[in-house]
Amino acid sequence: MAAADRETHLLLVTLQHPLRRRILWEMDGGEPTSPQDLAGSLDKSLGGVGYHVKVLADCGALKLVRTKQVHGSTQYFYRLSAKGDRAQSMLGGAEGTSSDSDS
Repeated sequence: MAAADRETHLLLVTLQHPLRRRILWEMDGGEPTSPQDLAGSLDKSLGGVGYHVKVLADCGALKLVRTKQVHGSTQYFYRLSAKGDRAQSMLGGAEGTSSDSDS
């Protein structure tokens, strides 16, 4: 399997989870966003959102753009990468709004 095919396959596998799709749509190329901000806007736990943001970053759909020290901990801010933009187009505008208990 060619490298590009492996990347596409990994991205498709990553996007199978509905919360990851919702995270991508919530970010939608705007300002860098933290998992904490996403958890609030998606009404999900910080731990669950943080995990899925890391999975998206590990596959290259999100890019860490800055960190900030807040009350003794580090807050991470991400932005969609070119691969994240591609992931949105692969989803074909089908915003991930599943009401399942996705965590």
